Amino acid sequence: MKPISLAAKKDYYGGALMIVLGLTAVYAGLDYRTGTPARMGPGFFPVAIGALMALTGVLIAISARSNAGTPAPKIGHGHGHALPDLRGSICIIASVLAFLLLGVYGGLVPATFAIVFISALGDRENTITQAILLSLAMCFIAVVVFWWALRLQLPLFQWGM
Repeated sequence: MKPISLAAKKDYYGGALMIVLGLTAVYAGLDYRTGTPARMGPGFFPVAIGALMALTGVLIAISARSNAGTPAPKIGHGHGHALPDLRGSICIIASVLAFLLLGVYGGLVPATFAIVFISALGDRENTITQAILLSLAMCFIAVVVFWWALRLQLPLFQWGM
């Protein structure tokens, strides 16, 4: 039997955590009326997202088991020790904070642009141009889905509260 790499263990435990969080969201969402996709109740979104999150966790855990013998890539400066690359984590946290702030004070379009743009910068392979194009595309999709189709009461643009 092949030894399990550190990356595979992290993916396996990360997948398990996503399963637990997803199932918790489903359980909590079932306390509310879920409704149907055409007439969503307050529990529909938590149940749907929780189920998708649990399914994603299962897929991550399965992929970790199939890649168990693959060694984890090391990131470092050639001095013999590996340093964690925090760029992705910092960008994800910053993008969520920007979304929360701009969702309240700026509206749907600036909040969507910020979360996608900052998150895209977390991947070292993305260029600024790619991040901008991806952000603009996601803003268009967010406007069509959330503002036009679902008629969410979130303004597209606003200044202040």
